[in-house]
Amino acid sequence: MKFEIKSRWSMKTIFECELDVKFDNSPEKIRLGEAIKNAVLRGANLSGAVLRDAVLRGAVLRGANLIGANLIGANLSGAVLRGAVLRGAVLSGAVLRGADLRDADLIGANLRGADLIGANLIDADLSGAVLRGANLIGANLIGANLIGADLSDADLRDADLRGADLRGADLSGANLIGANLSGANLIGADLRENLEGVPFIKDIHQTVYNACTVPPDALDMVDWHKCETTHCRAGWVVTLAGEGGKALKFAMGTPAAAAIIYLKSDPKLEKMPDFYCSNEEALADMKRLADAERDAA
Repeated sequence: MKFEIKSRWSMKTIFECELDVKFDNSPEKIRLGEAIKNAVLRGANLSGAVLRDAVLRGAVLRGANLIGANLIGANLSGAVLRGAVLRGAVLSGAVLRGADLRDADLIGANLRGADLIGANLIDADLSGAVLRGANLIGANLIGANLIGADLSDADLRDADLRGADLRGADLSGANLIGANLSGANLIGADLRENLEGVPFIKDIHQTVYNACTVPPDALDMVDWHKCETTHCRAGWVVTLAGEGGKALKFAMGTPAAAAIIYLKSDPKLEKMPDFYCSNEEALADMKRLADAERDAA
């Protein structure tokens, strides 16, 4: 049977194909999914296509042109979308659980309320994207571009945001429990709700550096808390923050708690420290920040 994919803007047919007879009695969303896979296989341009509710579980859509496509409610769990162009696409409510979105272009995409649990978004470009209320539990966002993205009320528990660019992002109400923010750029990010009640460490860089160097064995980057007098960098931050730091650690985990305390204590911090590096690298970075803080006083 012949199946057509139409444009959301003109409603004209932009792709058509013959589907196997085995799909004759399948639901529309199943047939649509098969047509999409056929189109991508043929290198068709699906920009602006109406693909709402399509079933594309595990589909290989690598490098597909889906600019501005309507994928509301689509099931893309486990799909391979590496390098796909989804700029301006509408994916609100879509299921992208475990999907491979490495290097994908999602600039300005609408992913409001999308299920991105465990999705691989390494180096994806999500600048200006709407991820309000999205589920990003355990998602891999290493090196992702999230400049100006709307992540308000998003669930980022245990997400890996190492080296991510979150400048100007809206993180109000976002759940960052267990999130790894090492090396992330959070300049201008909206963390107002996240920072409410967070303890403040005066002269944080000098205070942490001094605690980590006296005595000489006070720093151990292998363990969060080795003993009462030896901690890793993040461990020292939550320890120096007193009871508030302990409470935050209990609620968010040591690395996320330390990151939030750093932001509260130094809102101008350009990049979040690496909480997983060696002792030597950590000490060098702490000294650099401490010296700069002292010189600026």
